[in-house]
Amino acid sequence: MKRKLIIIGSGPAGLTAAIYAARANLKPLIFEGSQPGGQLTITTDVENYPGFDKGIMGPEMMDIFRKQAKRFGAECLFDTVTKVDFSTKPFLVESNQNKYYADSVIISTGASARLLGLKSEEELMGHGVSACATCDGFFFKDKKVVVIGGGDSAMEEANFLTKFASEVVLIHRRSEFRASKIMVERTLSNPKVNVIYNAIVTDIFGSKDEGVGSIEINDVISGSRKIIKCDGIFMAIGHTPNTQLFKDCVNLDESGYIITKPDSTYTNIEGVFACGDVQDHVYRQAVTAAGSGCMAAIDAERWLDR
Repeated sequence: MKRKLIIIGSGPAGLTAAIYAARANLKPLIFEGSQPGGQLTITTDVENYPGFDKGIMGPEMMDIFRKQAKRFGAECLFDTVTKVDFSTKPFLVESNQNKYYADSVIISTGASARLLGLKSEEELMGHGVSACATCDGFFFKDKKVVVIGGGDSAMEEANFLTKFASEVVLIHRRSEFRASKIMVERTLSNPKVNVIYNAIVTDIFGSKDEGVGSIEINDVISGSRKIIKCDGIFMAIGHTPNTQLFKDCVNLDESGYIITKPDSTYTNIEGVFACGDVQDHVYRQAVTAAGSGCMAAIDAERWLDR
């Protein structure tokens, strides 16, 4: 089966690319992957996306994106790509069910927030547990929150959350932070931030209806356990770009993100484009992902025309 354009990934970037590509009559085929809708499907209220003045549920917004793309002729497959070969023309994209060929490919497989691996964390994600302070900090006005991590992103999240929360507890598993000195100084000098060193979170208590109520932490030196009351918990232990599939064919940076040419979505392979969190480790917002999805579709359309 041959297509002009295949889009791998179905978050805000992939589905926006699909809307633009479909309107350009490219009849794109979208592989939704293992998490249709991307990271927004584990987000409850989205209040910072323009056009939704009362906010919208993440999964609902992604469903609107999908319907809009399909209205213009995009085709969505609830299937996962298992192999790609960009060394041949047309490009080969293989899934669990079939082999497909395409003149051009847009990669929008996103990134996954690194999590602790707790069952309670999975159950309460979007209900007091978050991996994005910029997305969800607003919901914790005058509340006590916990941030887990020790890098620059943890410092940024902790400082950002002090704009809303009454108290931010930063929990780090070591005695020293790996974040840059200036970020550490800024965080430690913030009167709203309290730090607990040499500790790991071993459980989160709460419910989907009531949200988070408390957490259990374990001192890694003494082994003692303690319960801390809090209203929310933010994971700031990094993200992993979903690029395992492309590591042998597309140029990646040292963290595994796809490298795109300046001011474009072009990768090192002519006809292969990348957009969204799979190539953006700075902003990681739905609106910036959607913007880069638009760029990728326009880049692909112009490249195909040439």
